[in-house]
Amino acid sequence: MAQLSDDAFAFGGPLMSVEEACAAVAARVEAVSGVERVALADADGRALAADVVAGLDLPPFANSAVDGYAVRFADLAASGETVLPVAGRVAAGADAASLATAGVAIRVFTGAPMPPAADTVFMQEDVGLEAGCVRLPAGLKPGANARPAGEDIAAGEIALAAGRRLLPQDLALLAALGQTEVAVRRRPRVAIFSTGDELAEPGAPLPPAAIYDANRMALRLLVARSGAEVVDLGILRDEPDSLTARLREAAGECDLILTSGGVSTGEEDHVKAAVERAGSLVFWRVGIKPGRPVAMGVVAGAPFIGLPGNPVAVFVTFAFIARPLIARLAGATWTPPRPTPVRLGFSYRKKSGRREYVRVSLTTGQDGVPLAHKNGQDGAGVLTSLTRTDGLVALPDDWTTIAEGAIAPFHSHESLIG
Repeated sequence: MAQLSDDAFAFGGPLMSVEEACAAVAARVEAVSGVERVALADADGRALAADVVAGLDLPPFANSAVDGYAVRFADLAASGETVLPVAGRVAAGADAASLATAGVAIRVFTGAPMPPAADTVFMQEDVGLEAGCVRLPAGLKPGANARPAGEDIAAGEIALAAGRRLLPQDLALLAALGQTEVAVRRRPRVAIFSTGDELAEPGAPLPPAAIYDANRMALRLLVARSGAEVVDLGILRDEPDSLTARLREAAGECDLILTSGGVSTGEEDHVKAAVERAGSLVFWRVGIKPGRPVAMGVVAGAPFIGLPGNPVAVFVTFAFIARPLIARLAGATWTPPRPTPVRLGFSYRKKSGRREYVRVSLTTGQDGVPLAHKNGQDGAGVLTSLTRTDGLVALPDDWTTIAEGAIAPFHSHESLIG
């Protein structure tokens, strides 16, 4: 399990930006130990443990990119048409090594190996046929419609670099290189639980003044999409001694402890005190809305993140703070989601020194630039503000008065969940 000193996240001073908070984690958290070889079909979303070097050229032989006729460019007339006899036929998977190509054309099909010394292919729809010969038009460039060996990647090149989070296209490349397995980092084990006496399990009777626990469902799926193994510890009640014991137990089994609720400074927010008894807790003074409070700490050597209790705040802080930390634990190179520019269809005022993520729906503007419409309800507890919108507009830290028509960065919900 990850082991950190109790003061690993100590920080004081002014509000941290989201980028500074993520950098603080990256500087202090190391990837989990342990490497395993898994079948390609089981490697989707896993972090590559070592560089993969191509063991062969891809494609492994020169081949035709089209159905047509392969020739030596040197046999073509300097101007005007060229007429050559058709002296052979090569389909995909056939052997062309014995074919003579001087002064003749060879009928080839897409993916077929290029005959010896042939270097150019005419598409079948561009030629004329007559009495066993093919009439070839002028103007084709040498090498046209022919794929050289190693066009995709050459033997000895790094095909995929260590730390890459493997995607289906990556695994297709490894399969094309003849691999059946790949070395990946083991998945980090992430303990999650919700806290609060007001929470009930979905499906159970709902007591008076209680609400169903939605945060744990969101966190289970978000953590899994991030490439980690989920250890669901359920709902923990507001009992300081029990919270402390469960945190210590989780730290012994998991690489990260992730909670929602109970990390503010209220009299009934007991997670803060429990973490301080089991390890140390230093609140991140992060300028983010929705999202405060967010806490970072260490419990028996394991990193701890305490997310807010409101579900929209959970979604936002997980996307921009917890997800990069899980990627770091998994040994994956973290690339922040790339926003796209949109035009704001609303005006807004905010405090300086704080990043605000506004839930919006998009339409197409008259100039083709997407137009962002602010959701009518923007409370941190309004789940429908996520289900009825397309994503989040990020209003930069130093913006205060934002006019309608301004251009701002937009993150789709899909880009934020992995």
